Amino acid sequence: MEKETLDIFKYGDKILKLQAIEIKNIDENLINLSKNMTKAMYFSNGIGLAAPQIGKLIQLVIIDLTVGEDPDESLILINPQILESHGNETDDEGCLSFPGITLNIDRKIKILLKTIDINGKEITREFENLKARVIQHEIDHLKGVLIIDRISRLKKEITKNKIKKLKLNGEW
Repeated sequence: MEKETLDIFKYGDKILKLQAIEIKNIDENLINLSKNMTKAMYFSNGIGLAAPQIGKLIQLVIIDLTVGEDPDESLILINPQILESHGNETDDEGCLSFPGITLNIDRKIKILLKTIDINGKEITREFENLKARVIQHEIDHLKGVLIIDRISRLKKEITKNKIKKLKLNGEW
């Protein structure tokens, strides 16, 4: 019997730094994986999850800013690519691979995204504000880029020390 939720890999796991490969075909396994990823994301109160965070090096992303409140808002992105981006905004970001940590990250405000949906249909669509931020964050995961990679060396050292404290206290 399959267990209820997938394990989410945390900062320090080497898989999070690897490049995810393009998905060539959408089959039942991929559809089931996307459903299990969605459950894991909701279970962790997340609004985005990339396949590398659960140990799968494929270009699959789940996003739902409503955390399951409105199933129609859920997005499954396969092989997502940002074609254009505009504006800049710095804001706090969390990450399921960095529990208990938020960092101030600079992102584009508006993006033009090309992706494939779970039905194999290619979609090109504009996103802005929080949804654009979350998409950029998750696409970073597909490239092996983490939020800690987007901050200064000093802030990185402070964050690493904070993580050490969280681990010592059993909160990580």
